[in-house]
Amino acid sequence: MRGTTHFQYCQKLVVIDPATDSILLARRKGEADYDGVYSFIGGKMETTDGTILDAIRREKEEEIGQAATILIAEDLSYNILFKKKDGNSMILPHFYAEYAGGEIELNEEYSDYVWVPKDQLDSFGPMIQTIPEAVRWAAEIGEMVKKGQGLTKL
Repeated sequence: MRGTTHFQYCQKLVVIDPATDSILLARRKGEADYDGVYSFIGGKMETTDGTILDAIRREKEEEIGQAATILIAEDLSYNILFKKKDGNSMILPHFYAEYAGGEIELNEEYSDYVWVPKDQLDSFGPMIQTIPEAVRWAAEIGEMVKKGQGLTKL
């Protein structure tokens, strides 16, 4: 159908370790738009996902394993529109998340991961260009969450 636009919904987790004030970034491997570049974890919602939270939980478990525990503010997101090299568009909702412990076990989509101190983020690279703005948003949300908004365990 002419004029129809299709969007992929691709949720991202801005994972902050509150103990070190560091951000979890993973290096993409074999990805068309950002191969070798650090990004947040997360991925596309699938038709088999019952809810957005189900999709976030599935992606977290696929990408960093079940042993890692993440707490998220599921009702708040920072949304970015992204145009892929192939012309398709993606809506990227970013969710505030806190690392609560456990081993991180990356899947085949990533070659490695790092914890980047928030105050060193602007000089870190290579990373997706929208990461600093999403982290600034997440830091503000984190302050709200600490005042009683609440987190959901993944």
